[in-house]
Amino acid sequence: MRINSNVIKVTAAVLSFACSGFAHAELNVFACEPEYAALVKELAPNASIYSATTALQDPHQVQARPSLIAKMRQADLVVCAGADLEIGWLPMLQMKSANAKVHSTEQGLFFAAEQIDTLDKLASVDRSMGDVHAKGNPHIHFDPNRVLAVAKALTAKMSQLDPSEAANYQKSLADFTSRWQAAIPRWEEQAKALKGKKVIAYHTSFRYLFNWLGIEQVADLEPKPGLAPTSGHLASLLSRAEQGDIFAVVVASYQDERGAKWLGEKANLPVVMLPMSVGGNDNSQDLFSLYDSAISLLNGVK
Repeated sequence: MRINSNVIKVTAAVLSFACSGFAHAELNVFACEPEYAALVKELAPNASIYSATTALQDPHQVQARPSLIAKMRQADLVVCAGADLEIGWLPMLQMKSANAKVHSTEQGLFFAAEQIDTLDKLASVDRSMGDVHAKGNPHIHFDPNRVLAVAKALTAKMSQLDPSEAANYQKSLADFTSRWQAAIPRWEEQAKALKGKKVIAYHTSFRYLFNWLGIEQVADLEPKPGLAPTSGHLASLLSRAEQGDIFAVVVASYQDERGAKWLGEKANLPVVMLPMSVGGNDNSQDLFSLYDSAISLLNGVK
């Protein structure tokens, strides 16, 4: 059987175009939290990026919905906080998506916490301690210096997965680093008056922010991590607040305000809701404005 030469040429051209398109396809990134979707956007502006959660959701508590499974099935790279923040839902998504590319950090799985030294590591944990993280506090995105270390490691990971775009990733990293390093002293200057302030906060969501700015969290609205405030615990916090040295009660954008408001009213303390991540309020549209907003809200306490 003779095959028309024109058919061969057309078929070859189509295959060539398809292969070329595949080779230059956008990197498909599944981010576990919006702060990492925002970081990927800085480093890979042409990537296809999906965030599994929003700043108005508790990242500890996520359902392995079919829509998330479908998105992970398509991913070339999964970027998460790590330190077991996603332990309750990420393994289920990995299993159900059956995407071998994102099952291992040797391939397309990236944990930010593994790129830096985390605060508050524990030698051992048990259920009586509540929802604690043996590998350290996972909310590292509020430490600007740790963010830079994560950005460098993430750029290396993307360059490994998509070597044809490695030069562009490095260029984006250099641009982000320059702008980020310029912003750090500005933020620190703006937050000078906050150093030494004492707060009561919900969970240890802002552990890195407070550590960086010199704010001391003297008590937690939770009796144990992951447990809602009880009347007895709130009463003990009221006694602590009556010492008169508390600056504010701080909650994150996804947390229940009821306990904080009760304490604020009884102790005559301001209650500050900080954006936990990008999108946590109208002023937090990227990583830079997230920091701007958090510091501005703390500075606005009267």
